[in-house]
Amino acid sequence: MYAVWALFVLGAAFSLTDVVRGHRRHEQRTADWPRVDAVVTGARAGWTSGVGNTTRRRRYWPTYQFTDSAGIPFTGESQVSDVQERAPGELLQVAYDPRNPAESFVVSSQERATLGCLVPFFIVFSAVSLWFVAHFPLP
Repeated sequence: MYAVWALFVLGAAFSLTDVVRGHRRHEQRTADWPRVDAVVTGARAGWTSGVGNTTRRRRYWPTYQFTDSAGIPFTGESQVSDVQERAPGELLQVAYDPRNPAESFVVSSQERATLGCLVPFFIVFSAVSLWFVAHFPLP
């Protein structure tokens, strides 16, 4: 049973490490990109997958427009979905690549907060599951 627990923990730790590294790479890559206010122009609507017996929910990916330092307008779509549709005219903070302003990202702390909760949860879950495996062995 310890082997199954160890394989689960190793797999989950590898996956979590990969996600954290990808997030850090993205943050480092965009750290020196200019940040500007973008205006919401609409939204693309979609549904969650409903995986794991969860109810499918409506999600919205805001589309936005911003101008770069040269005053040229660019459009983009948020990579982070919202539960509620944002009203056209609302402001979003956007970071864009000065060499290629068509590449832009909505500045969001949602991923950082999720990772900040996920890592401690995984550590506690691993410790509790190890205790459970140690105290309730299979016959």
